[in-house]
Amino acid sequence: MVTPAAMTPNSARLRKIAGMEPAEWRERGRQLLLKSGERFFGMRQGEVNDRTFRRRLVPPFDQAPVETVAEDVLEVMRGLDFSRRPFMPLFGARELTASLFRRRFPAECERLLRRADRAIAERFDLLGLTDVSFGHPIDWHLEPLSGKRTGNPHWSAIAYLNPAVAGDKKITWELNRHGHFVTLGQAYLLTKDDRYAEAFVCQLTAWLEANPPRRGINWASSLELSIRCIAWLWALPCFAWSGRLTPTIIWRILKSLAQQGSYIESYLSHYFAPNTHLTGEALGLLYLGTALPWLTDASRWRELGLRILLEQLPRQVQPDGVYFEHASYYHRYTTDFYVHAMLLARAGGLAPPPAVPETLARLLDHLLWITRPDGKSTLYGDDDGGRLLTLHQREAGDFRDTLQIGAALCGVGVWKWAAGPACPEVLWLLGPEGLEAYDRLAPVEPDSVVKRFPTSGFVVLRDGWSERSSYVFVDAGAHGAMNYVHAHADALSFEYASNGVTWMVDSGTYTYTMDPELRDQFRSSSAHNTLVVEGQSQSQSNGPFSWVQVAETTLQELTATAEAATCRGIHNGYERFNPPVRHQRSIQLVKRSDRPASSYLVIEDRIITVGSYRYQLRFHLAPDCKPSQGNARCVVHHPDGPQLAVGIWLVDPQRVGTAVPIGVEEGWVSPDYARKLPAPILVANAEGAGDQMFVTVLAPLDGEAAVDLECLARLATDRDVLYAA
Repeated sequence: MVTPAAMTPNSARLRKIAGMEPAEWRERGRQLLLKSGERFFGMRQGEVNDRTFRRRLVPPFDQAPVETVAEDVLEVMRGLDFSRRPFMPLFGARELTASLFRRRFPAECERLLRRADRAIAERFDLLGLTDVSFGHPIDWHLEPLSGKRTGNPHWSAIAYLNPAVAGDKKITWELNRHGHFVTLGQAYLLTKDDRYAEAFVCQLTAWLEANPPRRGINWASSLELSIRCIAWLWALPCFAWSGRLTPTIIWRILKSLAQQGSYIESYLSHYFAPNTHLTGEALGLLYLGTALPWLTDASRWRELGLRILLEQLPRQVQPDGVYFEHASYYHRYTTDFYVHAMLLARAGGLAPPPAVPETLARLLDHLLWITRPDGKSTLYGDDDGGRLLTLHQREAGDFRDTLQIGAALCGVGVWKWAAGPACPEVLWLLGPEGLEAYDRLAPVEPDSVVKRFPTSGFVVLRDGWSERSSYVFVDAGAHGAMNYVHAHADALSFEYASNGVTWMVDSGTYTYTMDPELRDQFRSSSAHNTLVVEGQSQSQSNGPFSWVQVAETTLQELTATAEAATCRGIHNGYERFNPPVRHQRSIQLVKRSDRPASSYLVIEDRIITVGSYRYQLRFHLAPDCKPSQGNARCVVHHPDGPQLAVGIWLVDPQRVGTAVPIGVEEGWVSPDYARKLPAPILVANAEGAGDQMFVTVLAPLDGEAAVDLECLARLATDRDVLYAA
């Protein structure tokens, strides 16, 4: 029998309200009044007239003709005045950068130009979607999968989390981040083809017409404005030599950037979303303040943005270097934010305090350890799918470009070991000197194979650092932070790779708001490689971005010898049951004595209870893995040749392990946002009263003769347990 949840949605909400401090009440009240004034009284809406905008320009530009202001902007963007260099290295060496890119990355050059041509044709690759159309001309308020269109009411009147109103707002927002403007700019630098400049100016002008200040869905999130402003600031210098950037266009863009900056400053997410929303908004202000010295607000924005980033660094990054919401995509976001902050500070002649590079190093070290042998990163928690800047397109889940940037900036050879040869982003972001620095850096193999992140609770077990090494990531940590917005019910779940194949994966995220049922499914315990009791999740959700009850996980043991590494943890997610249930899991990576270069996994799942329940073990295979279903043994095949033998036993109180039939279900894996692929799930079912124990063996075969059940049982041998077929 299962008792009600420990906390209802209403009680959680009341507890949050009761916990608000005076500063939060004041800020929420201020933003509410401002929003109400805009919405109901027309405050600060519509295009700012030229006279009003001039008051926001520093002397002598506040009195200068539009042409003079535009010419000065272009002069800085062109990098002609070495006393006022552009804000990123690329724009001081664009010809050399373009030449190096064409010569060093010819295949990437072709792919970039194809993406730019599709952008001209108004076809876009967004998140997990390819060749998406938003209509012709582009409908900036359309969500193309559902056909929902939000129109142009005041931004606060749009229920953008309601799929019946906005579909999946993230897809609309992704287009309106204007990452493709940067692609058009790169294409123009490479070719000098005016088609790219024409498309940029036409699309941006159309966007300004369709999105008046503070109206429509594209003004509903300060973070979205920040990322859009950053994209504009990167695209504009790329077109600095094009005649398409007329004084009138530059003037309009400058006005819009000023208005968007004011909005960001007015609606900072101090208390609404003090996570990557707040740090991303701060970075947007830092960018605007650094790149637009013509604005009177620039110095304040620059100082405010940098101050928030410094304040949030110890709050959002735990002492072990893990982002506090425990979501690997957002960890990568955060790392990128602080990399860009360091580059901007350097451009402005500022030396960030030592805490910044030190914490950045810890963030990057975590990325190193969660990089699987195939080069992609383990996905845990929500997968947003977006990027701060799309300077180079990698496959979903491949975070090595961030590692490369960090290695080039900090001169750390172990990061280069996992990151591999330089990717184009090193060149685009750090310029020719940055690429040269990365090329000179010698890769250094990490000197350990077991890593514990003590604050977050994550554990990584490896038997080496080659492409064929075994790799296990274990989530033995807390559910996350901030009402657990981006957490999944994945206590004691794991990912596993060996012999050059990633066998067992996290199912991913797929969607935030479009399909509530799929949202809950993808973040449930059943979508992770863990044990499920009575078909229920360890943690209970309350809407797409909150939870009413979460599992608390404790890492109990981490040991490593020359023969094996063992991780053991326990969680209380099922203690809400009556009688309560606790799940303890031990994962052991063992080197085979008969095959020293090969390791296998032994997993013990102990169920501690006095009650009688139904249990299910679930192992989510990667989409390219094909299991051959047996009764008590399963062999998983990979198209490249490697195989994985799987055996599962249920151990009774007399210490006899009886083989459990292994079934196969059809499931889904979402490798990136808005895309899902069919993928098999290995399942083992049992029920019983009192304490129970499952033992699972995962043994790579690597072309050897198939391992029979007896052999798997020998590998599972544990003290006095007798494993019966």
